[in-house]
Amino acid sequence: MPAAVSSTARASLVTRPDGATLVLEGDWHLGEEPAGSAEALAGLDAVPAGAVVVLDAQAVGGWDSALIAYLMQVVDRAQGRAVQVDRRALPAGIGKLLDLALAVPEKRDARRADVTPPFLERVGRTAQQLAGEIGGLIGFLGEVTLALGRFVTGRARFRRSDLGVALEQVGIDALGVVAIINFLVGLILAFVGAAQLEQFGAAIFVANLVGIAMVRDMAAIMTGIVMAGRSGAAFAASLGTMQSNQEIDALRTTGVSPIDYLVLPRIVALVLMMPLLTLFADAVGVLGGAFVATAMLDLSWTRYFQQTWEAVSLGHLLGGLFKGTVYGALIAVAGCWRGMLSGRTAAAVGLATTSAVVTSILLIIGAAGLFAVVFYVLGL
Repeated sequence: MPAAVSSTARASLVTRPDGATLVLEGDWHLGEEPAGSAEALAGLDAVPAGAVVVLDAQAVGGWDSALIAYLMQVVDRAQGRAVQVDRRALPAGIGKLLDLALAVPEKRDARRADVTPPFLERVGRTAQQLAGEIGGLIGFLGEVTLALGRFVTGRARFRRSDLGVALEQVGIDALGVVAIINFLVGLILAFVGAAQLEQFGAAIFVANLVGIAMVRDMAAIMTGIVMAGRSGAAFAASLGTMQSNQEIDALRTTGVSPIDYLVLPRIVALVLMMPLLTLFADAVGVLGGAFVATAMLDLSWTRYFQQTWEAVSLGHLLGGLFKGTVYGALIAVAGCWRGMLSGRTAAAVGLATTSAVVTSILLIIGAAGLFAVVFYVLGL
């Protein structure tokens, strides 16, 4: 009567003068660590070159791909040391499957190697990637500039209805969120100013603080950030989806410029609407400050708006509108550029949308800092 086969997976290496025998026992299944498997595998390093290792799996019970994977490791380890492997003692099913697995060569670079490149190499790759993106952005700006020239001369090929839809999406549809954000910003500025100015008996100058801050900078910046997350992301997602569906390739095939047909209406719409949205944000932000001033400082609505009118100059207003226009152009260019660069998968569209928002906000903050320095130097 044959001896009962143990269900516990086990591997042991029995050495002989002319080589060794690898004895496998028990049930080999995925997710289980066979006893002695690592030690047996390491013991192959002690087998001299030219010797023979016999694979004995007669005592194996149930098995799956875990056994084949281990045997392949054994064969690879032995061949690396010029040790011969005798597979004749393997059961027929295991032997055939192992022969089939070894007959297919491993694909080069199939195994992942978590190798961290040197610091200088990482810096170089980052610099190359940055230089490539800057070059791509400059090329895109050149194409947009040529398209704007064709638009001014009436030679640009796009549908007027697309421009109308874009104007509605970035203009009227954005009034609600622009109003809420800028009203709250005016409210916050008035709260901060009231808490400090009231200590010196200068509560009336809260109107100056809110009015100048909103009209000169904050309305344009906050509206730009809102439009970056709303319209800039929408531009990138829309163009990225068209890229993945090969609609942009179809336009090029038919001789229609995607810059004229898709990008130009979006840029023109946002550049035209941003000054109006900024002007609307100015009024709403001042109104938010007025609520705080009348509620906390016992100022009348008439006195507050009169003080605001005296504090805010035409230069402040025109400067804020100019900044808003520039921010709109930056948002539109960043959103369309990221969308046109999108890959052809759903994940790539999401990455393009995220990159559009991040790029737009970075450009807005950078431009705001530059404007602050230039306006200070010019005394504006």
